[in-house]
Amino acid sequence: MNGRCVITVGDLGEFGVVARIAGRLPQGGAVLLGPGDDAAVVSAPDGRVVVTTDLLLEGRHFRRDWSSGYDIGRKAAAQNLSDVMAMGARPTGLVVGLGLPADAAIGWLDDLTDGFRDESDLVGASVVGGDIARCDLVMIAVTALGDLGGRAPVTRSGARPGDVVAVAGRLGYAAAGLALLRAGLAGPVELIDAHRRPCPPYAQGPEAATLGATAMLDVSDGLLQDLGHVAAAAGTALVLDPEAFDVPPVMREAARLLGADPLEWVLSGGDDHALAATFPAHVRFPAGWNVVGHVIEGEGVQVKGHLLDRGGWDHFRE
Repeated sequence: MNGRCVITVGDLGEFGVVARIAGRLPQGGAVLLGPGDDAAVVSAPDGRVVVTTDLLLEGRHFRRDWSSGYDIGRKAAAQNLSDVMAMGARPTGLVVGLGLPADAAIGWLDDLTDGFRDESDLVGASVVGGDIARCDLVMIAVTALGDLGGRAPVTRSGARPGDVVAVAGRLGYAAAGLALLRAGLAGPVELIDAHRRPCPPYAQGPEAATLGATAMLDVSDGLLQDLGHVAAAAGTALVLDPEAFDVPPVMREAARLLGADPLEWVLSGGDDHALAATFPAHVRFPAGWNVVGHVIEGEGVQVKGHLLDRGGWDHFRE
């Protein structure tokens, strides 16, 4: 130790940090060989593996003065687990690449690790390995693996005219929370917490596959923009009814404080990781799904009959 009160990752060194992380990560039943070797081994009973990856950069996707290490770990895990669920699959494992400043506190790293662990526990997945490196800012690269359980993957390209559009999970909460933080406000806390830590509707992913979803995706960049990918992949148009969206009182209060339109957050806000899917019109939906539109011949996404070219997050435009 160097005499400081706070122990940092630099004090422990690379292998000490790796051992500390691995010691906080229990392994689930799908893991045949966990951290500690050149690679992990995860079972794939279906014979196919669903794979997705995301990159989170400090200052771009999160701020350490706005979010705790635990929040960041939950968020980084959630956005990848949600992508696996959006294919109608069950997540089995995560691999995490982590860039850290040498002065990052070990307590903060423990919180980050616990966030990954607890979010993965929600769906029965495990962090099975990864890598670390020294970096000026925190960088987190996550790869998630999943198993389809014998089902066909639900892609973006299956929407057909006559289908209905339905969503599960929260929309606009994270965008409202980010707007509040940027304005220097401390509440409503429910919305700020939604920006720090999403709550994806995990169970609804495989449920949608069972219900016969024809297309599905995770809403990470805003509903309008993400549904635009469905429309483009399927060669159809999606028509949304703005009156079908529930704008909760807490979001209306935030909109009043900021002089904003809450429906803009609902339609264009990202980072909630809700699910949006299309289904045959005859489907009877269980609780948790809200029908918000329908599919017709044409192209693009329409709201009140107007074609919208874009709405949502784009890394190279923002």
